[in-house]
Amino acid sequence: MEKILQSLNKAQKNAAQHIDGPLLILAGAGSGKTKTITSRLAYLLSLGIDPASTLTLTFTNKAANEMRDRALGMIENVSYPPLLCTFHKFGLLYLKFHIEKLGRRNNFVVIDTDDKKRIIKSFGVELSAGLIASEISRYKNNLIDPQMALEKAEQEQYKKIARIYAQYENYLADNNLVDFDDLLALPYKILDTFEEEAIALSERYRYIMVDEYQDTNDLQYKLLQKICTTHNNICVVGDDDQSIYGWRGANIKNILDFSSSFADTKVVKLEDNYRSTTKILKAANELIEHNRGRIGKILNSTKGAGSDIEVLESSDENQEASSVARKIKKLIEAGVNPRNIAVLYRINALSRSLEEGLNRTGIAYNMVGGVKFYERTEVKDLISYLRIVANLNDDFSFKRIINRPKRGLGKVTIDKIIKSAYDAKQSIFEYLSYNQDNLETLVSKKCASALNEFIQNIQTLGEVASSASYNVIDKLEELFGVKAYYAQLPDALERVSNIDEFFGLYRDVIKQNPQMSVDDFLNELALQSDQDTINEENISIMSIHAAKGLEFDHLFVIGLEEGFFPLIGDGSDIEEERRLGYVAITRAKEALTLSYSQSRFYKGRRTELGKSRFLNEAGVCEGSLRLEKTTSFRKGDLVRHKIFGIGRVVEVARVKREFKLKINFSGTLRDILATFVEKV
Repeated sequence: MEKILQSLNKAQKNAAQHIDGPLLILAGAGSGKTKTITSRLAYLLSLGIDPASTLTLTFTNKAANEMRDRALGMIENVSYPPLLCTFHKFGLLYLKFHIEKLGRRNNFVVIDTDDKKRIIKSFGVELSAGLIASEISRYKNNLIDPQMALEKAEQEQYKKIARIYAQYENYLADNNLVDFDDLLALPYKILDTFEEEAIALSERYRYIMVDEYQDTNDLQYKLLQKICTTHNNICVVGDDDQSIYGWRGANIKNILDFSSSFADTKVVKLEDNYRSTTKILKAANELIEHNRGRIGKILNSTKGAGSDIEVLESSDENQEASSVARKIKKLIEAGVNPRNIAVLYRINALSRSLEEGLNRTGIAYNMVGGVKFYERTEVKDLISYLRIVANLNDDFSFKRIINRPKRGLGKVTIDKIIKSAYDAKQSIFEYLSYNQDNLETLVSKKCASALNEFIQNIQTLGEVASSASYNVIDKLEELFGVKAYYAQLPDALERVSNIDEFFGLYRDVIKQNPQMSVDDFLNELALQSDQDTINEENISIMSIHAAKGLEFDHLFVIGLEEGFFPLIGDGSDIEEERRLGYVAITRAKEALTLSYSQSRFYKGRRTELGKSRFLNEAGVCEGSLRLEKTTSFRKGDLVRHKIFGIGRVVEVARVKREFKLKINFSGTLRDILATFVEKV
């Protein structure tokens, strides 16, 4: 027992020795979170608690395996290992034993996302299969069945999706299939329908631990409540300041409201940071302190002051990329291992200029968790359209775009066209051009009409290209709507940002070289040298989301401008953006460079930009200081206070970094800070 606890600091030891009752371990970045939770599990087992009565849930198999190995390495004589697994693996195990409660057989097969899309496509849908799959996933994670989805749908498009959802669910049931979301939704349905099952499961697992609790969604929270039906021995570990997955369903309220969800919660804050220097943590602490929706903690460095944070200003993204590349080259020449260097960005579109700058300087890089700019699907589509303009007989590019965006052409139809062109010894474009009047003998009338329109639009685009190549991009979008097509897909923000970056690049190049043809532009792209090798000794470039959980001695964060970081627009959440900034800063161990440009391509046009407010808020330089002008509360809202009960908001005002509400509680007006009430 002493061996387990001896290497822990005071707060970690306090958490590890807590046995009964709810426990919230608020673990700051680099504070030894994994060490603490594995030590707690080992401590429980060392007391003689049956490993079979413990359940530890994580988000990745890698994390589960690491925690199991570390916990078992601390103790001896464990007859069988405790259950450590992901939420979905737990759901799978549960369904294997209990799915018959739903009238299903336990020899079901789990399908992946590609299988899911193929099933949806087999229904002959006109809408994007990706969009439908995403909506079905959202419905399941919010426990909305097809009938409820249909009743809630207001627009015709979502009524169609609800009907497809019903068809999809029937298909799964008929073929004894289970999709990824079912691995949580179906166990919850069993536990919610059969109380005796919830009691039995809760009695079996008496000690629950959950890692990365800030990333849980509503369904995972409800599932945990069911597992705690007969007790409240639940320990969750997480950091509200690192909750950055709201866009995929994570609910930060799960961690913020944990103490009110589970009575008599003990809260332990891990604030000693073993990763970063004092100056880096000072910036992180000052930045995140501007968020109102947080429990609150201060990270303290165990490593000393360290070097100053450098702020890099550039005129545009090309100068920024060159400056960052030169600095990295100097580090490598000074003996720094490239694997200890990384560059982060908020949106993937910013990788384009960075990749080109690194390639020009001869620095090999690994792109972590992403696809290189010119290899992204939407960018390859645009390049294929331009290649067709430059060479109408480019069959390779023609095949790529013949049904993208979708024109109602199925695989059988496209195969017929390709074979007929081949038999006629013509390119696909030539064949379709010369047979416009006879296409209905080969394909349906609807398909023939779509193909003829497609051919005419390509000819129109070619005419524009020959007279004014600068206008090609605008005409391409007008005729084919590539950007509009990708704007409807689930990951629209990233896709549209990449398209805007490509459009902006094209306009910029042609503006600087008015005589350049589309063909010349494509040749310039082809000359963009690519890195020869991918290996562990290269530097890393990645989005901030992909960097979570990683750390680097030398870190560069680029694109710190208003509109890019923080990202501003429909659906953006300034507090989550700020948490992303906090995550980015706390990836740095020894040296941190924050970079911004005076101009960049914004929505496809070169735009003058203001530097990010986060630079000011982090105390590293003057930035675009912005006070939040909005709050989620509005005049007339019904709200609940834990003492004063339910009241109605009659006035909203700003006080420093907080919002003050004037609330009418049954005739009594009170001024209450917004963070102390919730909407009814």
